[in-house]
Amino acid sequence: MGIESYEIGSSIDDDPCEDEHVQIVHSLPYYLMELIAAGASTTVSKTAVAPLERVKILLETRAEGFHSIGVYGSLKKIMKNEGVKGLYKANGVCIIRMLPHSIFHYMTYEQYRGFLQYKWPRVGQGPTLDILAGSAASATAFLCTYPLDLARAKYAYQVLDRHQSSGDSRRCIHSGLPAHRGITDIFRTVYKQAGMSGFYRGVGPTLGGILPYNVLKFYSNEELKRWVPNEDQSSIALNLACGTLAALFGQTVMYPLDVVRRQMQVDILNQNGVRYKNAIEAFKFIIHNQGWRQLYAGLYINYIKIVPTLAIGLTSFDVVSQRLHFHGRRPADAENGTRTS
Repeated sequence: MGIESYEIGSSIDDDPCEDEHVQIVHSLPYYLMELIAAGASTTVSKTAVAPLERVKILLETRAEGFHSIGVYGSLKKIMKNEGVKGLYKANGVCIIRMLPHSIFHYMTYEQYRGFLQYKWPRVGQGPTLDILAGSAASATAFLCTYPLDLARAKYAYQVLDRHQSSGDSRRCIHSGLPAHRGITDIFRTVYKQAGMSGFYRGVGPTLGGILPYNVLKFYSNEELKRWVPNEDQSSIALNLACGTLAALFGQTVMYPLDVVRRQMQVDILNQNGVRYKNAIEAFKFIIHNQGWRQLYAGLYINYIKIVPTLAIGLTSFDVVSQRLHFHGRRPADAENGTRTS
């Protein structure tokens, strides 16, 4: 009878195993729980839009046979040559990169805030301090994880025919170059060709765009909020909408730098068969030989994926937070559409 009454009256909340798990989670540092929740939500949202990210890299790099057939045509061509797995190619390295990127950003942000306040007290506590500290933290995170971003671009760029015989003879169908056999092979090849500097090809446009992007995003967000009626200023939905639109505006203005970065990462060759020496040379070559429209190739994919990325990211963050019995700040990249690619 006692056992039966316990079973009837018991619930998940009364489960001793569940209580033990809750105690373990609550014993973790706050920042660790926040990183776990943010990392899980980023993994889910990134995986959901991975096929679009793959196509965007192919469009940015003007891969032969892909740049003129659009998103749907590119997805069909990838499926034909590589199957369903091809849609998620390089997504694994993208997910692996996001965790250390978030950790480096989280760890250095407050350090930069304190340093700026100590060295330049006039900066104060306003938005200027947040923009500068956030940009410095983003730059640090990008520098520490950039080799993984480069490997992701190289791996996503190559499209293979799954009917080719396996081995060293496999080649990319649009470039004719030998295929990389994995991320380790990419690292080995890059180091052999250019040493440590090879892991940072294209990092200049990335770093150069961080501060302008954050400035554009902040001030356009503030301008959009001015159009929101006073009685709706506290609306979460409207604040998310303003943040998302501001992020898209910043991405649109700074997008040419992303195209330059991707073409440098995959070693697009100029008319003399030589790799771009620097970002300025790459920028000029793209305009003169590929047309100015190429600087915005794939931009519309950002517009397509922003809503599902935002919705999936926030939903998964809330689900994971509930499972961890943790109520933290939602990740800024999900709320504001922050550029994390």
